[in-house]
Amino acid sequence: MDKQQHKYRWIVFVAVLFTYLLMASQRTAPGLITDQLMEDFGVTASTIGLLTSIQFFVYTSLQIPMGILADRFGPNLFLIIGATLTGIGTILYSLGTHEFILFFSRILTGVGDATIWVNMVLILAQWFHKKEFVRLIGFAGMTGSLGFLLATVPFATLILLLGWRITFFSTGLLLCLCGVLLYFVLVQNTKRIFSKEPVFKTEEIQREKSSRLLRRIFSSRQAWALFFCHFGVVGGYVGFISSWAVPYGINMYEMSRSEASQLIMIGLVGALLGAPLMSWIAGCLGTIKRPYIVVHIAVLASWFAFLLLKGHPSIFMLIVLFFIIGFGYGASALTFAAVRQTFPLNESGIVSGFANTGGFLSAALLPIIFGYILDYFQAATGNVSDGYYYGFISPVIFSFIGLMGVLLLKEKRVRVAVAYPDESNKSY
Repeated sequence: MDKQQHKYRWIVFVAVLFTYLLMASQRTAPGLITDQLMEDFGVTASTIGLLTSIQFFVYTSLQIPMGILADRFGPNLFLIIGATLTGIGTILYSLGTHEFILFFSRILTGVGDATIWVNMVLILAQWFHKKEFVRLIGFAGMTGSLGFLLATVPFATLILLLGWRITFFSTGLLLCLCGVLLYFVLVQNTKRIFSKEPVFKTEEIQREKSSRLLRRIFSSRQAWALFFCHFGVVGGYVGFISSWAVPYGINMYEMSRSEASQLIMIGLVGALLGAPLMSWIAGCLGTIKRPYIVVHIAVLASWFAFLLLKGHPSIFMLIVLFFIIGFGYGASALTFAAVRQTFPLNESGIVSGFANTGGFLSAALLPIIFGYILDYFQAATGNVSDGYYYGFISPVIFSFIGLMGVLLLKEKRVRVAVAYPDESNKSY
């Protein structure tokens, strides 16, 4: 019996997705303790913004290289190493006594995080038939949003009860144990159950032509349109919730940490609904571009509303805005649907990595820009409200770039099967 018929494949599925759940939570969990880090380490808002962004910079820079390495050497080893590195990075983060340790730990976490999506997709492709794979990859994509959800009220509650150091240390230890679990599930037990394991590989000719393929993609208007589409809807959401959403609720609305973390949860509910709903609508209409334009306009209007309302909308309006922004992030699945629609299958993996790079580049840039704006206005006027108000200019600009990207998008007017992204691919 081969892998794709054996019941053991479901153990693989659960182990891999549980690891992804925990790893995705560590993309945004540090945003819950932004103010505590500033107090404990005596650092500025711009330093915190850079600290948040460093993981996304590392993640972004490794997306395409990781795809090439996983294709050449297989996905199991990299996923095991990635889970372990993320765990070690999280443990170091909890033990840090100097900002250098914090930066180093987030770099380790970023390297580990960069392994998850590409390798998870390849592992699932090994273990499941095509029809099963199409259904399960969507569920895998939603797991990233559930990881973000885990890093809201549940994680905030643990921080309140145990303190942030014990909470992050325990999570890091659990991720290291996930690395051990993946070794036994993917390597040790697989060798024992299957005497001759099938190997997932790409044709040699594709690897040899990867440099030529990359040059063609970097000169493709369509690829850049997809890059900017993802840039516009991912960065504002992921970048803001991973660093400034909780401090925003605390400083502007005098919320508790737990109450402020619920703002993130509202956006995540929108993300969980946005992925399947917009995919279904695009399939029914037989077009990706039109519903995606609507999504980008809605996200741009939502960020612009923060400026119109002086950075302090009513609580009801705040809930609505966070939901719409989160919904737009979930709808970024349409970026990868457009990749499949307009590029050959032998190019779709690298193009998907290129588009995902756009999303996480914006997620890396926004916390830094927002932090510098906060520092500037707090030093100039002593008024944190002004800092948040002008800080919202950055996601407005990002969203406008995304709208320009989707307007440049060309598509074939056919009915399409829609894929789901990493959340972060959204790494997400």
